[in-house]
Amino acid sequence: MATTWKNRLHFGDNLVVLRDHVDDESVDLVYLDPPFNSAATYNVLFRERSGEESSAQITAFEDTWHWGLEAEAAYHDAVTAGGRLADLLQAFRAFLGQNDMMAYLTMMAPRLSELQRVLKPTGSLYLHCDPTASHYLKLVLDAIFGPGNFRGEIVWKRTTTHSDAKRWSPVADSILYYVKSDDFVWNPVYADHDPEYVAGKYRHDDGDGRGSYRLDNMTSPNPRPNMMYPWKGHASPAMGWRYSRETMARLDGEGRIWYPDSKDKRPQFKRYLHESRGRILDTIWTDIPPINSQAQERLGYPTQKPEALLERIITASSNEGDLVLDPFCGCGTTVSVAEKLHRRWIGVDITHLAISLIRHRLQTAFGPDLAPYEVLGAPTDAAGAGALAVEDRHQFEWWALGLVEARPAQDKKKGADSGVDGLIYFFDDTSGQAKKIVVQVKSGHVGAAQIRDLKGVIEREKASLGVFVTLEAPTGPMEKEAASAGFYEPEHFNRKRFPRLQIFTIADLLGGKEVQYPRVAPAATFKAAEPQAKHDFRKGKKLL
Repeated sequence: MATTWKNRLHFGDNLVVLRDHVDDESVDLVYLDPPFNSAATYNVLFRERSGEESSAQITAFEDTWHWGLEAEAAYHDAVTAGGRLADLLQAFRAFLGQNDMMAYLTMMAPRLSELQRVLKPTGSLYLHCDPTASHYLKLVLDAIFGPGNFRGEIVWKRTTTHSDAKRWSPVADSILYYVKSDDFVWNPVYADHDPEYVAGKYRHDDGDGRGSYRLDNMTSPNPRPNMMYPWKGHASPAMGWRYSRETMARLDGEGRIWYPDSKDKRPQFKRYLHESRGRILDTIWTDIPPINSQAQERLGYPTQKPEALLERIITASSNEGDLVLDPFCGCGTTVSVAEKLHRRWIGVDITHLAISLIRHRLQTAFGPDLAPYEVLGAPTDAAGAGALAVEDRHQFEWWALGLVEARPAQDKKKGADSGVDGLIYFFDDTSGQAKKIVVQVKSGHVGAAQIRDLKGVIEREKASLGVFVTLEAPTGPMEKEAASAGFYEPEHFNRKRFPRLQIFTIADLLGGKEVQYPRVAPAATFKAAEPQAKHDFRKGKKLL
């Protein structure tokens, strides 16, 4: 692995990122979970400190898989390129018409083609989907990878059975598994034996401390004339023994051979339970539960997948130092697990909100052990921030909130502006009750009247402090108005004072300035990711 490599988070359309920033045959493993549900709008949900779901939701992205000019253009590009994929999309359109599913398939096709391009010949792709679209996506992948490179469909039981009127309860997702060629990375993954299997098979114990064992046939499965010999009064099997005389003598000396009372029966080999690696996994995964409401790893992201699911996939289809790519990285489970397992990684998402969440997750999970990474596509100076504000005010706001580690307060596309763009929570006493900081973000002209308004919002929201983030430099009257708000003096901080209303320019924040408040629990804003220990597989232990 090159020492100059930096892991990467990309903000932007993953199709553009793949084409412009990811080289041919450079990626070892792709995992993607592209959302599709024609009846849903996808929201990133944050939980209030009480543990209840917040009534304020931020639209991270709406279900944009609708037929329109963008889908029509993508269809045109794919069809005019020719080939099996073009033929398939035309057949889909004749069958499906111009609906949401057709738009989804049309938009996914070029992305899956790019993912096949960036995979190494030894690489693998796992596409996570639900039964709504899995059968169509399999045909798209067959057209791109070739039917011969399909390696299986994993069925993951993601939830328990629930009541559904007039249908079988849907409890599982599909994960379509493809490889680039026959020379693919594969590390077998084992699970614990079923207790009933252990009780039924491993039912012998010599009482010598080696534990329970099962009996295994010592007869050769194929004719082996050189292995046909009598052994301790037992005639040679018709096909011969599985082991040579020398090996049989060694096993006998180690007490690894079970001898029957009758010479008419065959000796058998003792296989001890403690030596077993477990059962090799099949394509039905029922042993990884979904993330429940109390799980430490739960971050409040609606489509978040369990880390155990990604650990299994990444362990099986990559090695340490390999490059893992997730083009729909959401809350960052793939990149977090890749980091833990000593893989390099690339994550792509189309919202600054997700990028901020992932950065916070990585920092809280790994701290100083976090490998270097860079964020591409996000503004790096005030000019870039201004350009983002002109292009998309909501994305600018989410990005700016990330600079102060605030979570967005509400969906600005719904309802009136409450004067609260973001919230920061902190704890500065032993009551267990979170204190609140309200944040406003402004990308246009600013003046003292807005600071007076924010003072009113602080009072109305019963917040401890207020933060005003602006592209423009604050005026003298603004700074005077902020100073008149006084100070917040926490009881348990030994007379330390914090300005109750703080103003920051984007340039300030990019230059390293931070909001001043009692940082007893700085991870209280976003739900903190569970601290992770990186695995050292070479030594068979965790790095603490």
